[in-house]
Amino acid sequence: MAKIRVKWTKSAISFSERQKRTIKALGFTKLQSVVEHEDTPQIRGMIAKVRHLVEWTESGQ
Repeated sequence: MAKIRVKWTKSAISFSERQKRTIKALGFTKLQSVVEHEDTPQIRGMIAKVRHLVEWTESGQ
């Protein structure tokens, strides 16, 4: 299955608690960190909810 690489690029300080929890659920611990996930509809939905805070790319693997 394809992978998605997600990088946390913008601080979530002034955003809602729900968006902060989504960032945490994606596996981020620090700003500018990168995580890799399976390309599933659930992960895509989480990324869509915080698209203004992250950058993502599809990995070919």
